[in-house]
Amino acid sequence: MAQAASPVEPPASPCRFCGAPLDVTFVNLGTSPLCQHHVRPHDFNRAEAFYPLHARVCRECFLVQLDEFVTSEQIFQNDYAYFSSYSASWLRHARRYTDMAAERFSLTKDSLVVEVASNDGYLLQYFVEKGVPVLGVEPAHNVAEVARAKGINTLGKFFGRETAAYVAATAGQADLLLGNNVLAHVPDINDFVAGMQLLLKPDGVITMEFPHLLRLMEGNQFDTIYHEHFSYLSFYTVERIFAHHGLTLFDVEELPTHGGSLRIYARHATSAAWPVTAHVAELREQELALGITELAYYADFEEKAKETKRKLLEFLIDAKRAGKTVVGYGAPGKGNTLLNYCGIRTDFLDYTVDVSPHKQGNFLPGSRIPICHPDRIFSTRPDYVLLLPWNLREEIMEQMSGIREWGGQFVVPIPEVQVYE
Repeated sequence: MAQAASPVEPPASPCRFCGAPLDVTFVNLGTSPLCQHHVRPHDFNRAEAFYPLHARVCRECFLVQLDEFVTSEQIFQNDYAYFSSYSASWLRHARRYTDMAAERFSLTKDSLVVEVASNDGYLLQYFVEKGVPVLGVEPAHNVAEVARAKGINTLGKFFGRETAAYVAATAGQADLLLGNNVLAHVPDINDFVAGMQLLLKPDGVITMEFPHLLRLMEGNQFDTIYHEHFSYLSFYTVERIFAHHGLTLFDVEELPTHGGSLRIYARHATSAAWPVTAHVAELREQELALGITELAYYADFEEKAKETKRKLLEFLIDAKRAGKTVVGYGAPGKGNTLLNYCGIRTDFLDYTVDVSPHKQGNFLPGSRIPICHPDRIFSTRPDYVLLLPWNLREEIMEQMSGIREWGGQFVVPIPEVQVYE
């Protein structure tokens, strides 16, 4: 069985959906700084704030979640470092989605598409190409400015009931309301889903994509747990949350993105426009059969994370003792959880690289590993390249295939260490 929290810990917080006390541990990853707050050179000698990275599971609704130690405003500040457009595979995913949605939902110049957490316009740009009116809602002002520079109408606000009411009054309700990798990022999930219900036209459609808790657990993806991700979602729990706010999930797809995600399709419970497909019952039954509503299902995850930590450290220790050089590729949020949980600093990883110029020249939070341009790998010719965004393994290994010229090898840390010749 999953273990109840120790009596020496602070009193249990309430579940952010149903309010039940959170007293069952899912995984405790120690403490970590905010994963996208990269350290600038002039701040290198200043202290960073570290916060508990202790995920718990609600014994009532089975929502896996972190406490809210910092506000959304602190996380998504004006120098937010994540820009979606730097991943070619993610752009291809966004284009495929817009092609599908425009056809399936018959979107035209008279429709309105609203994306919540629209980032730098990576997706809405493709609807603009089709002549479909769009509105992005993006709270990180530096990222929103990039979208506006592309000609994408973007509102710089956090989303919830208040913003939904404002958009509905000024721009109208949405024919298509979408959000990719945002549902897990909101501390007040009830306010967020209620806002979507308010902004959606009577026969409109919501689509949301988020990492699937089942895939996280099956793939030992503990590194995807970080402070920006307040919730870790199963289909069972998401269906309960949406139903609570008058929304029916009428379809669902399993996607390979981010290590395994779900794309849900929702409508008003009062709408008859979109019949519920067989996929909904199939996935619901699959989760129930696996034990998603039993605490025992969650009990072994922490030990798997500990074992992966041991194996990664064993690999790095052996490599260093053999005189090998190891560097990283990428500066993603998941990478910072991995490095800080495992205690990996420049004693194991000389540096990491990233294609985003917004990250280059800074240092990873906590570990203080320098972030360089990818060209540095070809000038230093390391023996091993540790892929921190392992979910983009194929894309990165193709881009960096030149390391094989000197016998360099790729290392993937999740679900456990694997070296690619």
